[in-house]
Amino acid sequence: DQSALKQVDGILVPGGFGERGIEGKMRGIKYARENQIPYFGICLGLQLAVIEFARNVAGIKQANSAEFDREGKDNVIDLTEKQKETESKGNDKGGTMRLGAYPCKILNKDSKAWKAYRQDIISERHRHRYEVSNPYLAKLEAKGMVVSGKYLGDKSGTELVEMMEIPAHPWFLGCQFHPEFLSK
Repeated sequence: DQSALKQVDGILVPGGFGERGIEGKMRGIKYARENQIPYFGICLGLQLAVIEFARNVAGIKQANSAEFDREGKDNVIDLTEKQKETESKGNDKGGTMRLGAYPCKILNKDSKAWKAYRQDIISERHRHRYEVSNPYLAKLEAKGMVVSGKYLGDKSGTELVEMMEIPAHPWFLGCQFHPEFLSK
């Protein structure tokens, strides 16, 4: 029942781990997207926004996260190849986590991300295992969800999504990092 959402001014889905409450959170995200309600997703909130958009807009009906369905056909959220390699060596928790501060390049000065930060490069802290799966980006962007911030890679050259948004929406933004970790 989404009647409770008719009275909200915005929806925030914060970080978290595990499968509990996921489908309900995605119904709230869908409501925000479809009804032009401001939405901000942090970490898991970004990941769920990507899954919801992939399923309901980009036509990837089985979109999911490897956190919830390891063998999923269309895991738009997954471990990176480097994390999978670490996990295959028997370290399936802390060793595959992305922890600490990483730089993020904001890609477009017309983006909501730029309006929030007003600088090209920011640094924010992370605490997560799963990432937006780069092979799905073209399908998502073709339907209107765009990458607005990226980690431009380390020695391996892997670029990772840091921020995604829907430009046609008044305020629909998700970030993989935790901006609340640096707030005072």
